[in-house]
Amino acid sequence: MSSQPPIGEIPSMVRNAPGVPVIRNVNWGGLKTLYVKEVRRFFKVQLQTVWAPAITTLLYLIIFTVALGARSEVPVGGEKVAFADFVAPGLIVMGMLNNAFANASFSLLVGKIQGTIVDYLMPPLSNAELLAALVGGAVTRAFMVGGTVWLAMLLWPGVHVTPVHPIAVLWFGLLGAVFLALIGVLTSIWAEKFDHAAAVTNFVVAPLTLMSGTFYSVDKLSPTFHAISHANPFFYIISGFRYGFLGIADSPVLLGSILILALDVALAALCYALLRSGWKLKN
Repeated sequence: MSSQPPIGEIPSMVRNAPGVPVIRNVNWGGLKTLYVKEVRRFFKVQLQTVWAPAITTLLYLIIFTVALGARSEVPVGGEKVAFADFVAPGLIVMGMLNNAFANASFSLLVGKIQGTIVDYLMPPLSNAELLAALVGGAVTRAFMVGGTVWLAMLLWPGVHVTPVHPIAVLWFGLLGAVFLALIGVLTSIWAEKFDHAAAVTNFVVAPLTLMSGTFYSVDKLSPTFHAISHANPFFYIISGFRYGFLGIADSPVLLGSILILALDVALAALCYALLRSGWKLKN
């Protein structure tokens, strides 16, 4: 009879020997290390990744409030709201969404281009842990940009951005950031060069963001475009986020929450399946 243990079984004397690492369940150390790496990567160039997007978002606020008038009113949920108060939450979450996508769509793509993708694939991390770290880094960047813009808008005259429902602000900010981070991971897996990622940004993310009711109320649209707007998932993110500041929304908040949460779960499952298969990563 063979004295060797069955394949895949760790002998008890080795399993319990000092200095022999045994990872059970979640590799928290590896997950934290990759997350910190992702955060440090964008924070090293914070002028480009945090402050520049924040300033750009504030310029949007200045331009639109000057052009249309800060105190002009917009119909939302059967009520009238000052335009500056209406557009400010949409601009905050728009900056969060764009930066969540930008961060997540860069990680694996630059590894494939530079030949350092092995740094993501070889460590003892499961596919779920790898995905969680990438999404976590993107969400962190999104909230840093959103927080910076929000603090600046607090000091801006004529704009009221004090949350009425802080939990709704955090919840829809998180749902939206995760949603765009997962789309960014999908783009990073699929893309083979930066032009591919830029194409998704310019022809998918940017149009859906701008046509989601950020700068206008969907109540003013014709029935056809009103229906199209309600088919846009970005609309529910922005509407729910705006509800956290104004207490009113263009759509049922609970419906939007369930819809975006379901999309997040579906996208996470798709990303996990692609990472597990190694599609465009291991060949």
